[in-house]
Amino acid sequence: MKFTQEQKLYAEIVHKAWDDAQFKAELIANPVAAIEKLTGQKISLPQGKTLVVSNQTDASTVYINIPAKPNTEDVELNEDQLEAVSGGAKGIIGSGDWTTGPVIISPLIPPVTTCPVKPSDFL
Repeated sequence: MKFTQEQKLYAEIVHKAWDDAQFKAELIANPVAAIEKLTGQKISLPQGKTLVVSNQTDASTVYINIPAKPNTEDVELNEDQLEAVSGGAKGIIGSGDWTTGPVIISPLIPPVTTCPVKPSDFL
């Protein structure tokens, strides 16, 4: 399985926040500046978008993220999605990037509670 640059960056950020309390605090307070400092590269968010980091590391708390409601008015399925639907698939995971995350259309897919990869997996 190949990982996108966004997935690699996301894994690096999460692992750094797990290992470095100061970075985690900076990431929560000013995510763009913290990520730019970590990567040494300027981040360009789409116009009108804001990056928010929420500390969800308390294992005794269950967190629910309520994403923006998707606009499904002019959505067409691609060939792979049509094949999955016609084959009786129970859910479709759409593409996303580290700023939006994947779109999960089925509640039958359990949420990911741990990061299964380490930054070293990409080197």
